[in-house]
Amino acid sequence: MFRLFIREHSIFIIFQFFLVLFIMLLYWLDGFRNIDTAVYSIVISTILTLTFLGTLFVKRMSFYKKILSVPNKIEVVLQKEAHSPEVKQVEIYLQHIYRLYQKEVQLLYATQNRHLQFMNSWVHQMKTPISVLEMMSQNGEQVDSKSVLEETDRLKRGLEAVLMNARLDTFEEDMHIEQVNLKEVVTEEVSKNKRLFISHRVYPVIEMDENCVIATDAKWIRFVVAQFLTNAVKYTMNENKKIFFETTIEDDKVILCVRDEGIGIPASDIKRVTKAFFTGENGRKSGESTGMGLYLAQEICNRLGHKMKINSNVGEGTTVSILFEKLESIERTEMDVDIST
Repeated sequence: MFRLFIREHSIFIIFQFFLVLFIMLLYWLDGFRNIDTAVYSIVISTILTLTFLGTLFVKRMSFYKKILSVPNKIEVVLQKEAHSPEVKQVEIYLQHIYRLYQKEVQLLYATQNRHLQFMNSWVHQMKTPISVLEMMSQNGEQVDSKSVLEETDRLKRGLEAVLMNARLDTFEEDMHIEQVNLKEVVTEEVSKNKRLFISHRVYPVIEMDENCVIATDAKWIRFVVAQFLTNAVKYTMNENKKIFFETTIEDDKVILCVRDEGIGIPASDIKRVTKAFFTGENGRKSGESTGMGLYLAQEICNRLGHKMKINSNVGEGTTVSILFEKLESIERTEMDVDIST
């Protein structure tokens, strides 16, 4: 502690030494030659300086003990042992750092816990298609290619969900905003999941503006549309039902709606379906829900600056909407007419 104190105040000690020498030099140049008085002045100034430094050292001793010891827990920074304004401010600064550290740790723990729970749920869910494929291969008969493709589609959707969940932590680095034709995105996703529609005997109906262009990230918005689509099909239990993809243009905004004729979401669950790992009554009925689809969709929409809304009536169906704040509509037909005229 003493060495640390001396190093901290070495500039002050050197300054005091040269200050006394400077005063003695002034007296000498002014003709004052009394050596006893000079020695007395040096002794008195030295005693006063040492008294001041000793008092300061005693006041800071507890602080020096604290910073020189090896802490056994992070909460040590919350202890208040300061006796000077400077040290008090240092303790306040350390407390602010501790709070930031706590927030970072809690966020990291929540993220790690979310990944762990999602992986456990996903692995359990992926056992089903793997078991089905294994049973099909062990029958010794010709494998039904249609069934194999259906199970591999389930695996692909699960793998994509895991990949997007992992990329969510580095969303800003992976984001690329561009002009995206909304109908093309929906049409591509419907085409990719055609076997899902066929196996459930559900039919997609696309009623969208051909030239509706929005500013968003194409890859992320495709994943969101795919989540809406798979949820709509999964919870449409009856055959020969339809899933509607519609757009509504209001001023400078566009609303994409995915509407199904499924079992609907109970009123008690509607506010919690976007929570991570929440499956609700419908998830327990299907047995294939991880509770992460709508959570990921909500997170992606929030980070892209889009608003997501869910409306549902039990027994009638569910409508999931995305409101895009900025719309750039390219009316190619009108432009062609103007050019031709």
